[in-house]
Amino acid sequence: MPNTSGGASVKEITRTRVKLPNMYHVIFHNDDVTTMDFVVQVLISVFHKSASDAEAIMLTVHHKGAAVVGTYTYDMAITRRQIAIEMAQAEGFPLKITIKPE
Repeated sequence: MPNTSGGASVKEITRTRVKLPNMYHVIFHNDDVTTMDFVVQVLISVFHKSASDAEAIMLTVHHKGAAVVGTYTYDMAITRRQIAIEMAQAEGFPLKITIKPE
């Protein structure tokens, strides 16, 4: 049956914008107890840094008092922080790690 209404068909265009997740910095803080070797080990095993990058970050933490070790989505930042803190506690180190919005 032909269209006899005389009207034109209308196509609706919908645009969706995808909002990127907020990002968070994971920050290591210097202390007088946690060993440099342990910090490097955590940076390699938890934060997937190369040995040379881990050493450079560790030295920045040591000399400047703190350093951003990575920037992640909230869930990733919290998870990596928790794993690193549990590793430190198991070794008796008071490693302080904070998270701050980018």
